[in-house]
Amino acid sequence: MAQPLSPLRKRLRVGFILADRFTLSAFANFVDVLRLAADEADKSRPILCDWAVLSDDMAPIRSSCGVRVQPDSRLRHAGRFDYLVVVGGLIGDDVALGNGIMDYLQSAAVSGTALVGLCTGVFILQQAGLLKGYRACVSWFHHQDFIDRFEAVTPVADQIFVVDRDRLTCSGGQGAAHLAAHLVQRHIGKSAATKSLNIMMIEEALSGERPQPGQLLAQRATDPLVKRAVLKMQQNIEVPKPIEDLARELGVGRRTLERHFLSDLRQSPLKIYAELRIERALLRLRSTRDSTTEIALACGFCDAPHLTRVLKAERGITPAQYRRSFPMEAAGQAIGRVC
Repeated sequence: MAQPLSPLRKRLRVGFILADRFTLSAFANFVDVLRLAADEADKSRPILCDWAVLSDDMAPIRSSCGVRVQPDSRLRHAGRFDYLVVVGGLIGDDVALGNGIMDYLQSAAVSGTALVGLCTGVFILQQAGLLKGYRACVSWFHHQDFIDRFEAVTPVADQIFVVDRDRLTCSGGQGAAHLAAHLVQRHIGKSAATKSLNIMMIEEALSGERPQPGQLLAQRATDPLVKRAVLKMQQNIEVPKPIEDLARELGVGRRTLERHFLSDLRQSPLKIYAELRIERALLRLRSTRDSTTEIALACGFCDAPHLTRVLKAERGITPAQYRRSFPMEAAGQAIGRVC
């Protein structure tokens, strides 16, 4: 009598821990890569890899957009995973995860389980002391939030993800798909990773060093050096850095940086920096009730008259005129801090 076939050992097991008001897109991008890599085509059978959403009380978990996800397993029944993925969401002063889950993450780290921070999940791991001595990646949009909260730590904000030994951190969004593809390629194979991304209409897997997309310019940068420089500019709007300092941080001379900008964007670094600050000021004018002085100082201008002169020269409009062109209800909405 033939012996029954033993079940195929999963090559990759991933547990998800979702913070209250977690970012659905980061979670969905990551888990969909696993789903598509686990089986043939898109049949979704967890053959080559497995995944589960973990919880300490099994209550549905609310995402930042309101959609709720039902956990699959309680922490005490979760078993072993190759990776535990913490998905963060809205930044607030409240605790995003309960004490039971934080204790679980601490124990997992001690036992050698690799930890992954997606989007603002990086904040959670940092607050728990689980990134001490590790490089950590955050979105350019939350770079200043991270520095404000963890003063002694400088995150990586010009890459889509960072792998540092058994800690993996990701800026979020579509970057989550690329980090998941990196893990699929490591444990299952390159063809599985490529298939997953292609079915998701993503042309190719990107390495972690690829620059993050950032605040849009009139022209999109294509030169990797220019992209990294623009990200650094976006992260230093309130107190603009001298171009010499930016070039030095990027490991090139000022003239080299200027040549790359002129070739890629047809503008000097100084001009692009000014454009980013102007666009940030316009965003705040149309989406907050902050005074012109507050906006000017937050966007790297000396004072309100300085901002007024620049806007008049570059856009032909004053801050007051620009603000009046938007409905009052739009002007009353503060800029949301979401991932």
